[in-house]
Amino acid sequence: MAGPAPKRSRLSRTGMTVRPRETVWNRLVAWGQDRSILLRLGICLQGLLLLLIVLQTWKGPFPYRVGMQSGHGIAARINFGRIDIEATARARDRAEYAVARIFKSNSEDMRRLPQQLRAALGEIASAETLQAVPAATRLDFGLEAPPPEDRVRARAHALFGQEPASQRFEALRETIVGPAMETANQRIEDLIADFSKFITPVLAAGLIDPDEEERLRLTADRKIVAVAPDGERSEEVLLPKVRLSDQLNDAGDLGSRWLSYPSLSKSIQPAISHWLMARAKPTLAFDQVTTKAAETAARSAVPDVQQQFIVGDLLVRPGQAITESEVTLLLDEYAAYERQIDVQARLARMLIVFLMMVVLAALNGYYIVHNEPRIVRSLRRLLVFLAAIVITAGLARPLSYDPYRAEIVPLLITVMVLAVAYNQVLATLTAFSICLALTFSTTAQFGHFVVLFSTCAAVVIPLSQVGSRSKLIKVSVFSAVTYFVVNIGVGVVQAQALSEAFSNLSLLNDSLKGAVYCMVAGYLVAGTLPFVESLFGVVTDISLLELSDPSHPLLQELVRRAPGTYNHSIAVATIAEAAAEAIDANGLLVRVGAYFHDIGKMLKPQYFIENMQAGAESRHEHLAPAMSTLIIIGHVKDGIDLAEEHNLPQPLRDFIEQHHGTTLVEYFYHEATRLAEARPDHRTEVEESSFRYPGPKPQTREAGILMLADAVESASRTLTDPTPKRIESLVHNLTMKRLLDGQFDECSLKLSEIRTIEASLVKSLIGIYHGRIRYPEARPA
Repeated sequence: MAGPAPKRSRLSRTGMTVRPRETVWNRLVAWGQDRSILLRLGICLQGLLLLLIVLQTWKGPFPYRVGMQSGHGIAARINFGRIDIEATARARDRAEYAVARIFKSNSEDMRRLPQQLRAALGEIASAETLQAVPAATRLDFGLEAPPPEDRVRARAHALFGQEPASQRFEALRETIVGPAMETANQRIEDLIADFSKFITPVLAAGLIDPDEEERLRLTADRKIVAVAPDGERSEEVLLPKVRLSDQLNDAGDLGSRWLSYPSLSKSIQPAISHWLMARAKPTLAFDQVTTKAAETAARSAVPDVQQQFIVGDLLVRPGQAITESEVTLLLDEYAAYERQIDVQARLARMLIVFLMMVVLAALNGYYIVHNEPRIVRSLRRLLVFLAAIVITAGLARPLSYDPYRAEIVPLLITVMVLAVAYNQVLATLTAFSICLALTFSTTAQFGHFVVLFSTCAAVVIPLSQVGSRSKLIKVSVFSAVTYFVVNIGVGVVQAQALSEAFSNLSLLNDSLKGAVYCMVAGYLVAGTLPFVESLFGVVTDISLLELSDPSHPLLQELVRRAPGTYNHSIAVATIAEAAAEAIDANGLLVRVGAYFHDIGKMLKPQYFIENMQAGAESRHEHLAPAMSTLIIIGHVKDGIDLAEEHNLPQPLRDFIEQHHGTTLVEYFYHEATRLAEARPDHRTEVEESSFRYPGPKPQTREAGILMLADAVESASRTLTDPTPKRIESLVHNLTMKRLLDGQFDECSLKLSEIRTIEASLVKSLIGIYHGRIRYPEARPA
C-alpha cells in the first residue's frame, strides 16, 4: 500500500521556482572566470605597481623644505660624513683665484719705440713755434688736448697734461735744443740712449691693454704670467707691474729710474711719460684657453672638504627657519639614513604603502563600477584614467621639493580634467587618493595634505558645469585664494604663534608662489580643453553650446533634406532635456544629442513617415518588410558615417548609435509575420533578430533618456485625441516595453529615475498637446 504523498510547499503548488541566493564566493568565482574582468584587474594592478615606483615607496619621506620652522631643532639620526660643498667650493675658488692669468707676449712694437721717439724729438727741435709741430706729434706729447674719442691719448693727457701747452712746448724744446741748435742732434741721441735703457723693465714684463684689463675685471692682487713666442714664461708678477700708468708713478719700476738717467731730466719727464702713454702699444694678449686649463687643474687639485657628524649632533638650531644650505645638509643625512635600511625593512614599507593604495583603489573602483561604468567598459578610457593618475604622481613628487614646490600644478590639472570629463565626485575621490599617497611619500605631514586637498576641493566644487573657458579661470582664482589662506593657516597652527609664522616671510612667499601655480594650472587646462575632450572622449558644455548652433552644417542640411525629421529632433530635444534635468543628468548633452540623433535619415528622407507628404503613397508599399527594415535600421549607420565625416565628438556619436538600442522594428516585423503566416512555407524566414537594431544598448543615463524621449515623441503623434490620460498611458506602456526588453540594463538608470523620467515626459507632452479655447467667429455686419 502506497504511503501518503509528501506534503508540497506553497511555492511548489504554485509552480514557482526560487533562484538560489548568490553568495560572495560564487560571485568571486564568476569574476575569476571572466577574462574581461581579469584583464581590467590586471591593468589596475600594473597601475598600482607603477605608482609604487614613481612615488619611490621604498624610501621614507623627506619632510624638510627651505623656510620651514625647525621647532625644537633637528639632530642627526646616524653617524655620517659628507662633502662640505660650500667649504669645498670656497677652497677651489681660492685655488682658481691664485692661478696667474696667462698672456701671450709680443714686444716687437716696444722695441721700435726709441726710433719713433727720435723722429718725434727731431720734429720738436726743428719747429720754431708750437703750431709748426705736426698735429700727431702735438697730441703725443700732450701739447694739445685730444678729442674724447681718442681714449689712449685722453688717458695720458689726464695724467700728465696739467700745464699750458705753450709752456710745455718751450720747456721741451729748450731741453732738446740746448744753448745752440748744433748740439740738438747729440742731445737727442743721448736722450734716446737713456730712453732705451729706461724702458727695459717694460720690455721684460710687458704691457696690458687697459680695455682688456677692464673686460677681465682684473684686480691689483691678480698675478700675471707672460709667455714669449718661443714659449719662455716670465716670472709671475702682479697686475701693477704690467700697467704702464702704475709703472710711471714714483713707486713704479719706471718712475723710480728717472734719476738714473741724467738726460731724462725733470723738465722732460712729463712729456716723455705722455708720449710713452700715447705711443706704447700693449704687448700682452690674454690666453683664455691656457688660463682656463690652468684654473681647472688648480680646482681639480683641491680635495673635497669632508664634514663628520655623529648621532645627536644638531643640524638645525631650534626655532630657526631652515636655510637652503641646511636643506642640503639634511638631504645628506637622509641619504645616509636610507642607505643603512636593510632590504626587509624596505619591502615591509612598500607592502604597507601598497595595501594602503589597494584600499584607496577599491574605494575609487567601487564608485567607478557603480556610477561611471563607461570607464571600466572601455579599455582606452581605463588606460587614460590610470595613466593620468600615474603621470600626476610621477610629476608631483619631484616637483614637491625645493626649489620648485610646484606639486599643486599637475595635481590641479588632473583634478580639473577629471571634473570636466566625468563628474565632481570622481574628481574628489581621485584628488583625495593622490593627495594622500603624495603626502606619505614626500613630507608625511598632515598640514601638507590639508593644503593640497583643500585646494583640489576648491577647484572641484564650482566645476559642475563648464559653460565657458572663463569659468576655468575663475575657478583657478578661487583655488589660488584657497591655497593662500589655507597654507598660511596651516603655517600659523604649526608655528603656534602668528608672529613666529611671519618672522622670516618665507610662509608668505610660499603661499604666494603656490597661488600663482594654481593660476597657471587653470590657464593650462583652459588652453588645452580641446585636447582633453579628444583624449578622454568627452564633450564639455563649451563645445556643446557651439554644436547647438542651428547654423551647424549638419543641422542646416537636415532642415533642407528632412524638415520633418528636424522638427522631430527639436521636439525630442525639448522633452529629453527636461527629463534629464529631473534626475540631475546632463540636460545640455541630451539636448544636443537629440539634435543630431537622426541625421542619418537625411540620406533617404522619403522612407520615414515624418518626411512624407500628406496623402502620398509610402515607398514601403512596394518593398518587402525585410528590405524596409534594412532601410529603417540603416539610418543609424548613415548617421555614424556623417558624424565621423563632420568630426562630431564621440558622446554625440554614441547617441546616434544607441538611441534605438536593440529594439524591435515592430511594424515591419509584424508585417513579415503576417505574410509568413499567409505562406506557411516561408515561416522559417521570419527571425526576430533580423528586425532588431544592431545596438548597442544605451550605455549612459543620457542615452537611455534620449531613447525613451525619441520613442514617446514619435508615438504621441499617432494619437488622434491626445488627452492627458492617453498620453500617460502611452508613455507608461512604451517605458515598460523598453524596460522589460532590457534596453536599460547597461545605462545605470535606476527604477526610481525611470519613473521620474516617465513623469517628466508625460508632463512635457501634455504641455505640447494642451487644449486651446476656440474663439467665436466674428458675425458679419
